[in-house]
Amino acid sequence: MSSPDNGNGKREQWKSRWGLILAMAGNAIGLGNFLRFPVQAASNGGGAFMIPYFVSLALLGIPLMWIEWGIGRYGGTLGHGTAPGMFDAMWKSRGAKYVGILGVFLPLVVLVYYIFICSWTLAFSVFSGLGMYPLPGEGVSALSTQAYLAPYRTYLYDFIGAAGSGRFFSPTPVAYFFFIITLGFGIWILAKGVSAGIEVLNKIAIPALFAIGFILFIRVLTLASPTGTDTAGAEKGLAFLWEPDFSGLTSAKVWLAAAGQVFFTLSLGMGAIMTYASYVKKDEDIALDGLTTAGLNEFAEVIFGSTIAITSAVIFFGVDGARLIADDGAFSLGFISMPAIFSHMRLGQFFGFIWFLLLFFAGITSVVALAQPAVAFFEDEFGWSRRKSVTILGVFFFISAHLPMLVKGSLDELDFWAATLGLVVLSLFEVIIFFWIFGSKKAWEEMTRGAHIKIPRVFYYIMKYVTPAILIVILAAWSYEQLPAVLAKTDLGVWAARIFLALVLLVHVIAVRAAWKKRRRQ
Repeated sequence: MSSPDNGNGKREQWKSRWGLILAMAGNAIGLGNFLRFPVQAASNGGGAFMIPYFVSLALLGIPLMWIEWGIGRYGGTLGHGTAPGMFDAMWKSRGAKYVGILGVFLPLVVLVYYIFICSWTLAFSVFSGLGMYPLPGEGVSALSTQAYLAPYRTYLYDFIGAAGSGRFFSPTPVAYFFFIITLGFGIWILAKGVSAGIEVLNKIAIPALFAIGFILFIRVLTLASPTGTDTAGAEKGLAFLWEPDFSGLTSAKVWLAAAGQVFFTLSLGMGAIMTYASYVKKDEDIALDGLTTAGLNEFAEVIFGSTIAITSAVIFFGVDGARLIADDGAFSLGFISMPAIFSHMRLGQFFGFIWFLLLFFAGITSVVALAQPAVAFFEDEFGWSRRKSVTILGVFFFISAHLPMLVKGSLDELDFWAATLGLVVLSLFEVIIFFWIFGSKKAWEEMTRGAHIKIPRVFYYIMKYVTPAILIVILAAWSYEQLPAVLAKTDLGVWAARIFLALVLLVHVIAVRAAWKKRRRQ
């Protein structure tokens, strides 16, 4: 079933190849590149993390990315833009379409909290530009790292209403205002369509992101250590990340962290890549396009994401201080230590402004990417107009986002099921269905059709045997290490999130069942 998406009865397509690549890069380049990756690298030993990271990229990230591009393009030729239709076309089983629900359900759940976090970046960009941050007190040398960061932590917690000890957040009216602005902007972009909205956004946002990243990169490399501290220059921060530490190769924790980051950084197992790929031309060179997209993402993450946040933290607070900040989580590094550093720099207002603007560009391009699978499902399987699809989604996000905005503990619960276990489960199904049920030969032909570069044959065996084996190990390890602790939680936020997940999943099952009944009648 193919629904009119561009007014002439045909599904939309990307207007240009460069627009497609930038849109795919915008999907992959998100807040995780600049917030999560530095934290993972710092808390897992710096150089000890990078070897497992690149091994995981080669054996897990690149193969899965090509698989998702191949599934997406194949599904698009049949009029399907989401995993339920794609899986049903490749696997003639009554359960295939229900397994495919994960490709719509997971990105939808992630967006429930991701939109609110993205709105923080826009707000803090404005705050930085207006000089609204607390000024440094006695200076870095006179205070411990945590004491120096305390005013900036208080500033963030007051903004999102997390300062109290109760069960609920109480975000400020300003935080709520920026949430509405961010949601409205994302919905407006989605309503304009794939080529006129998403593609245009990424043609502007991604080059701007790289330009800002380059400016911040140069500034950090020329950053001087505050007088009187025991820190060094940029070379010490770079050495922390890039000096090989082979002892980390024996740590299962480091390997799991590296593999998990590869999932996050390429947006694997989320359904968005398959949906974006469904709008490419039948003979598009997805081998080269996919590799180019991955290259842009890795450059943004490894060069900009690590250098800006980690190196500046080491310069100001030393290696031990940087590790301490990283242990507090991604928000501490991006929203607390970076503002503290900027407030101690010449032209710090300007650099703070563009830092958070960079994060906003990274976040908003991922927002529209994660929302597109649901839009495509409504359009392709129900035949709804884009305006109707986007409006319903906008109402859903507005209502649902209040759960992580107001109820403590709900965000972490949603994140675990949707962005930790869920994405590995969907990725495993993708490999099994595409390479084992649909057929490895047909899968390989689909991925290499129209290719101007030759995918090395070794990847055929990696995709068929190595990648699914790694996924099974990761799924088993994460289930063993994290699942018992997650299931043991019983607070209000956890139960609210679980009830929400169950209801949303039930709605997806009902929707898929209704869509296939409609198809049979036609």
